[in-house]
Amino acid sequence: MIRGAIFDVDGTLLDSMGIWEVAGVRYLENIQVEPEPGLSKILYPMTIEEGVAYTKEHYNLPQSAEEITQGLLMVVRDFYYKEVQAKKDVIEFLEKLYTNKIPMIIATAGHKEYAEAALKRLGMDHYFQEIRTCSELGRGKHEPEIYLQCASIVGRKPEEIMVFEDAGYAIETAKNAGFITVGIRDMSNGDDWQQIRETADYVLEDWSEAGKLPL
Repeated sequence: MIRGAIFDVDGTLLDSMGIWEVAGVRYLENIQVEPEPGLSKILYPMTIEEGVAYTKEHYNLPQSAEEITQGLLMVVRDFYYKEVQAKKDVIEFLEKLYTNKIPMIIATAGHKEYAEAALKRLGMDHYFQEIRTCSELGRGKHEPEIYLQCASIVGRKPEEIMVFEDAGYAIETAKNAGFITVGIRDMSNGDDWQQIRETADYVLEDWSEAGKLPL
């Protein structure tokens, strides 16, 4: 039996990855500018800086790059505070772990404030001991430190803990550090899904399949 669980947030607990496809469109609509058809597909592969530069130049916006950046971030913030939903069937799985007194903690590369707001609104925050972020640690999920820190907080060894992730590189990092890994299917990991299937100890096409995990 596992004795602890570490969860990623975006694409794992929350159905949130799609906001990065539509943030530019929503920003333009907020300032009463008509976005071109297919703008989401144009902006999605870009960094925030590249997307801001494209939007400012292509639409001849009077706003500064900083103002556009802040506007985009406000779109994302509002999404987490007001709209984002939990992945289907995930709450039932969290309740099962909670009932079985398995300690749970979050390890995210995302924004802590946004994750806290979303989880609280969705009634999920009480399941987790803490939220640890890569920005707090100063290291991303290409390195194992965030998982090891979470293991220390819940007081369990890596081989006793399941790590739930939707990103292939994060699953590889956690597995190499000795954790039990579970890959979660998401719209964002289509290109990586085969690699995730080959790397992770278990994979879930959706959370309704969580019953097959050896808890």
